[in-house]
Amino acid sequence: MAHTIERVSPVPYYEQLFEILRDRIAQGDIAEEERLPSELELCREFGLSRATVRQTLTKLENEGYAHRIPRRGVFASVPGQTAGWTVQEGFLESQLRHGRTGITTEVVGQGYVTPDSHVADALRVGTDDVFALERIRSLDGTKAMFSTNWFPREVGRTIEAEAGVLDGSASLNSHLRAAGFVSSGAQRIIHALPAPPEVAAHLGVGVDHPVLRVRSLSWAADGTRFDYYETWVLTDVIPLEVSVAAS
Repeated sequence: MAHTIERVSPVPYYEQLFEILRDRIAQGDIAEEERLPSELELCREFGLSRATVRQTLTKLENEGYAHRIPRRGVFASVPGQTAGWTVQEGFLESQLRHGRTGITTEVVGQGYVTPDSHVADALRVGTDDVFALERIRSLDGTKAMFSTNWFPREVGRTIEAEAGVLDGSASLNSHLRAAGFVSSGAQRIIHALPAPPEVAAHLGVGVDHPVLRVRSLSWAADGTRFDYYETWVLTDVIPLEVSVAAS
């Protein structure tokens, strides 16, 4: 895969840049719904004019590898997916990429557990233990989300060796992509529910305080189910980000 612009190539510069960015998106180096570098950043990185960069971004949009959100930038897309409403993967990570500060992660539990039936069914692991990671995410010191991710053993072994994920200082999504677990698709189910006692305790709210529960299953291109999570969101602290794509 090319990483630089070949100045002596007969292929137009905008086409070369398109191929570079398309491959980064296709291989997960730029995750779906992650903001692409700005026009100025791309001009500096590749030594190209702004007109050439704009031509590339337009081609990415036309071919389904990107979509533009007014006043926010251009974001990566996966061609061929059904248009509709999709909950943003890794909301707080996306806020960090957009320059938001004051976001912290506290890991409150980790290790192998016997999965509940909904976890075992989602990951198709039968009675095998799964690796569970429990985290509290806060915004400007206010608790916003309590999440539990469950992983099959082969995925859990890679997380056990990643100190940054285990202490909350590194992105879980970035680690999964680096370890070869790249999402090809996901299913999310959202319910408005009263907070169960354990969730209420983690979030510092009263039992039965209204929260949104998001359950999400991610799978790779070969169908391997590698990440199932349950997130409880206080939407009075953070909004649940939704992306809308048109056909």
